[in-house]
Amino acid sequence: MPTDAFPMVWSVYRWIDGDEAGPGTIRNWAAFGADLAAVVRELHHIDLMGATRANGLSWYRGGSLAPCGEWISRCLNDCRTILGAELDVDTLEQLWRAGLALPEPSGSHVRLHGDLKPTNLLVREGKLHAVIDFGGLSVGFPDAEHSTLWDLPPEARLAYWDALSLDDLTWTRARAWAIAVGVSGISYYWNTFPAFVAECRTRLQAILTEWCAS
Repeated sequence: MPTDAFPMVWSVYRWIDGDEAGPGTIRNWAAFGADLAAVVRELHHIDLMGATRANGLSWYRGGSLAPCGEWISRCLNDCRTILGAELDVDTLEQLWRAGLALPEPSGSHVRLHGDLKPTNLLVREGKLHAVIDFGGLSVGFPDAEHSTLWDLPPEARLAYWDALSLDDLTWTRARAWAIAVGVSGISYYWNTFPAFVAECRTRLQAILTEWCAS
């Protein structure tokens, strides 16, 4: 029975069958990217019903990149110290600053999931079946919502991009958010959460690979 032994707000939901999105579970990555885009489109079109970032729905990923500037600069320097030549931090910083230099997003705020990484995407019979973990639900600009795309193969990213008709400014900001989450994850969790560090390194390397191929 629920008790007050856990000092946070929590809920129990019905079980959803499915497997984590990955190479062994996805049949067609382009179709998966398009399906994920459809989910995001529907989520972002839900009426806010008066909800604002002032109502406790102001997670940092729905805001501006600018307030993260000093923090991410420190994290980039930490990555240089930790990883040395194993990761091209200079190029990552260049791409981060390209996003930081852009004008603020001009669109409306939307409802955001906030963490659409593969571990939160359940697959059944090779297709996207459910999105879980809405602990980061917030209201804000949609740019950071797209940042987890670099956890997916290029064909999924391209299909997602095309399905949502994302412009270059949004993509550049989304990439900057992906860099921010990646380098901060390495900096903060290096000694305590090796699996997440590996996830962050893979994401950052995907960004570098895409950039070198462009």
